[in-house]
Amino acid sequence: MSETIIQNLRTIQQRIKNACIKSNRDINDVKLLLATKTVDANRIKIAIEKGETLIGENKVQEVKQKYDELKNTSHQKHFIGHLQTNKIKEILKYNVSCIQSLDRISLAEKLQKRLEFEDKTINAFMQVNTSAEESKFGVTPNEAVNLVKELANFDRIHIKGLMTIGLFSADEEKVRTCFKLLKSIQQEIIAKNIPNIEMKELSMGMSGDLEIAIEEGATIVRVGTAIFGERIYPDSYYWNEKIS
Repeated sequence: MSETIIQNLRTIQQRIKNACIKSNRDINDVKLLLATKTVDANRIKIAIEKGETLIGENKVQEVKQKYDELKNTSHQKHFIGHLQTNKIKEILKYNVSCIQSLDRISLAEKLQKRLEFEDKTINAFMQVNTSAEESKFGVTPNEAVNLVKELANFDRIHIKGLMTIGLFSADEEKVRTCFKLLKSIQQEIIAKNIPNIEMKELSMGMSGDLEIAIEEGATIVRVGTAIFGERIYPDSYYWNEKIS
């Protein structure tokens, strides 16, 4: 198991490097996030021991389950799944440093109140639904600029960029369109120079499409299956609103 994960990591790192070379980008500008949904702590530790320090969880329950086993390892934890407002307290309790899936004002309001109560701040990305699929969360592209303007008013939430989940499709151009759209929204927001808003990060691209995402400007690619192997459940289990 250990050797397989290590070899898979090498393969992904080489894919990232090749994509950066192809698109004339600095490899240091692209971070690998380990998408660790359903991956147990022992397997995550193998990757951390090899120098990977950024992990992303989709389910609050998994954050809790793995916390004790991982708390003494050097890593940073992002939450990349749909966040229900009644789980905010737990997210903060278990040291999540960034919520990549902020997509509505009601969530921001409750998050702000809890952060004020605990005298904390948190980084966040605004999630945009670039594929226009009903099964996916995220603000619509047309509403993105208005939402980010509203998010700027929450001083405990530090917006650092955008996140999207590309279309699950074998048609590369359709997938690329999603990533191009996120990049264009980023540029539109940057041009407006909104106080309390940073747009340095673009979290997009996963195991099957990370090269396209890097070519279109990704700064974080989220990879799970290509490192840890196939999961029991399909991706729809983790992203579909009816199941969350």
